Amino acid sequence: MKKVLLLNGPNLNLLGTREPNQYGHTTLADVEALFTQAAQRLGFEAECFQSNWEGALLDKIHEYGRLYKTGEAVGAVFNPGAFTHTSIALQDAIKGVDGLPVIEVHVSNVHAREEFRHHSWVSPVAAGIVVGFGVDGYLLALEGLQRIHARTTL
Repeated sequence: MKKVLLLNGPNLNLLGTREPNQYGHTTLADVEALFTQAAQRLGFEAECFQSNWEGALLDKIHEYGRLYKTGEAVGAVFNPGAFTHTSIALQDAIKGVDGLPVIEVHVSNVHAREEFRHHSWVSPVAAGIVVGFGVDGYLLALEGLQRIHARTTL
C-alpha cells in the first residue's frame, strides 16, 4: 500500500483550542483520524506528523521525496503554519525532492486575514493549494493527491 503524508507545522498541535473562532474546535488528533480513514478508503496508508521545528519538517519532506522516487508514496498534504510566510528552506526542500506532489493547506482563508499572511513561500512549489475550508481542506487536498496519482499511473 502506498503511503501519503499529512504534515503539519508550528502551532497546529493547538488546533481545537487556539483561536477556535478562526480555526474551529476540531483537534489535530481528530484531523489525523479523519485523514487516516479517508486515506484508507482511497487505498493509501497515512502517516501523520506535526512539528514546531522547521528542521523536522524538512527531514520529513526529504524522507517522502525518497519514498516517492521508489514508488512507495504518492505525496504529501502540508499545512506549514506560520512557516508558510517565512521559510525559504521549506520551499527549497520541496523543490529539492523533485517531483513529490505537495498540496498546501490552510484551515483559514489566509488571503482574508493580515497582510503578512498573503505571501507563501510554499505555494510556488506546491502541486495545489486549498485554503479556507476549515479542516475539510485536508480531505480536499487528499482527494487532489489521489487524482494526481491516478493521472500519473495511467
